[in-house]
Amino acid sequence: MIKSAAWITSSKKWDSAAYSYEKSFCTAHNKKVKSATLEISAMGAYLPFLNGKRVGEYLLMPGWTSYRTRVQYQSYDVTELLAEKENHIRIGLGNGWAKSRVGFTPDSRNYYSASTALIASLTITYCDGSREEINTDESWQVYNTEVSFSEIYDGETVDKTYERSLLTNAVFADIRSRLVKQIGEYICEQERLAPISIITTPRGERVIDFGQNMTGYVELKIKAPRGSRILIDHAEVLDKDGNFYTDNYRSAKSRLIYVTSGEDDVFKPSYTFFGFRYIRLTEYPFSEVDLNGFSAIVLHSDIKRTGRYSTGNKLINQLYHNIIWGQKSNYLDVPTDCPQRDERLGWTGDTQVFCRTAAINYDVRKFFKKWLGDVAIEQKQLGGAVGSIIPTPQDIGRISAAWGDCATIVPWEIYLAYGSKTLLKKHFPIMKRWVDYLHSIGPAEYLWLGGNHYGDWLGMDAGEDSYTGATSKDLIASAFFAYSTELLIKAGEIIGKDMSEYKTLHSEIVRAFREYFMENGMPKERVASTHETENAAFCRCNTQTALVLILKFGLATEEEMPRLAALLSKLIKENDGLMSTGFVGTPYLLHVLSENGYVKQAYDLLLEERVPSWLYSVQHGATTMWEHWNGIKEDGSFWSHNMNSFNHYAYGAVFDWMFGVSAGIKPTERGAGYKEITLMPKPDKRLGYSDAEIASVRGKIRSHWHYDGESVVYEFEIPRGTVAYLELPSGRREVLYGGKYRFEE
Repeated sequence: MIKSAAWITSSKKWDSAAYSYEKSFCTAHNKKVKSATLEISAMGAYLPFLNGKRVGEYLLMPGWTSYRTRVQYQSYDVTELLAEKENHIRIGLGNGWAKSRVGFTPDSRNYYSASTALIASLTITYCDGSREEINTDESWQVYNTEVSFSEIYDGETVDKTYERSLLTNAVFADIRSRLVKQIGEYICEQERLAPISIITTPRGERVIDFGQNMTGYVELKIKAPRGSRILIDHAEVLDKDGNFYTDNYRSAKSRLIYVTSGEDDVFKPSYTFFGFRYIRLTEYPFSEVDLNGFSAIVLHSDIKRTGRYSTGNKLINQLYHNIIWGQKSNYLDVPTDCPQRDERLGWTGDTQVFCRTAAINYDVRKFFKKWLGDVAIEQKQLGGAVGSIIPTPQDIGRISAAWGDCATIVPWEIYLAYGSKTLLKKHFPIMKRWVDYLHSIGPAEYLWLGGNHYGDWLGMDAGEDSYTGATSKDLIASAFFAYSTELLIKAGEIIGKDMSEYKTLHSEIVRAFREYFMENGMPKERVASTHETENAAFCRCNTQTALVLILKFGLATEEEMPRLAALLSKLIKENDGLMSTGFVGTPYLLHVLSENGYVKQAYDLLLEERVPSWLYSVQHGATTMWEHWNGIKEDGSFWSHNMNSFNHYAYGAVFDWMFGVSAGIKPTERGAGYKEITLMPKPDKRLGYSDAEIASVRGKIRSHWHYDGESVVYEFEIPRGTVAYLELPSGRREVLYGGKYRFEE
């Protein structure tokens, strides 16, 4: 068993090379093996072999957790790989997340561990019932490998000419993290993409285009003279002149270096990954490039696809394609913001805005069970607060509204999607600690005033170069305080808790919010800033985002809502029919419009092609979601080189409106997990048709509509055991049970 093994490391230290821990052993004489199980964990990323054969198909194991507190271990059935007598186990070990530079600064290396370390146990069970264990200890030997350099951000060097040599014996390592059996999904190779073209850029560079922005790495099959160097750089986009562009990778080198053996070589990295669409052959041994030797291998957590969606509008279909690829690219063990630059971090704000969409597209129960476990660990260390990045790879201390609120929003959305009271009960303490923290921080008991917030991140109403938008950060923070408290109350009541204390708290928050930020049922123009660095332009309460939050989070009376919704509609019209919302307002914008009778205006925004809009990036060649509405401007220039990812899924949250409102499929709160659903499709002729389905935990649910002249034909499929409450735009209402249905009106 792995817990009877010892953590080991090398007595010699190499900064970024990968090396292997090895042990030769013999099985018991005259005993037949019944089974053999290998369990492994590491500070770093490991790759195991038994008798020269690869063990398992998982990559970047043991995954990324809050390593200082817990680290996962994995189990492998190696019975078929075990030889009758002499055996040899070899486990390659690279820096991985635990030791690589991971964070914003060059000195953000070794945050979790000063050196890589390994723990492993091979348990052999014989047919006579006896057992034998081969555990890591000081008898293991350390060898060099063909991987002479490996870092998460900077890439990998693989030298097939290396000379294998014994470096040292292993020594015990002082690792005190708790070992836990694999919780989340495994990371695996998922699919392969062939190049679509090779380009010679205006600068004369040879660039290969794989046609799709993605996360993974390049595999190269080549035979070249021994010692030939191949240097591959990665990029997401080309600049306006058609040249290879890497400025938005910031300090991440994202480079592969391969040195050939002189024989038929197959190269691919073992301990790192990249975000890219294009590669540049910065060094290559031949004047002609054989594209057949190149493959792009897609890498992400092994989550199962559950949602499908298509329409008669090609641009919307491409948008959905981009949303799916954005999720695949950024669901690599943790929900990251982007996969390419010197970041790739588990931003909590991005996570919470997208989690409903995520749970439609894929089964993410295990994925979030693991991640929320790290939220709980790090929240306890912060006294109930939740940081903006989890796992936290360095001392990043910003506690921000909408980011920290992942503590309530993600557990609630997971409950709605899968209906597990067990999971909700497990996550309830995270929700409660967050709300209790908000109630304790002051200076106002029922408002969140002050703090170091991200605001309406990348909203464009304070100018297109603003990072935080114009909406008052105090308003955003206090609105989310109310919303998180509301979700806590709902969760508590579902699992049988007395929530009367929090109902009183919620009422007081709403009262205080309305007194401070509203007047005569309408938002004040602005409030005084409690943020020393802000001026009046960033303190407004009458922005699109402010109105969206007031309406969505129940901060207005029913009588006030029509006026507020009309004002929101008016602000959009006055902005030339465009939204100006950022990460905070955008996910709710279309929902608020459609819930308040502005369905056509919601569709207008969905189908808009000018910036800012979802289809602007589609019209500019995007194959994933962009971080900025105008990441590439109309003149071909870039918004910024500092913070301009072209694979950032947050704005892909619009799909939960496309699925839940346009197609009309939503689980009810009392029937979470699609036990009860509402079917309230909202057709629009500009889409032509809509076809949406989900393989829910209760079975397949499908909603289809299309136009037949001026009539609309609806088709629905409901699984047995699910109750669907149908409401069509005509006002027709029915209760549907398991089966297939067709309506026309």
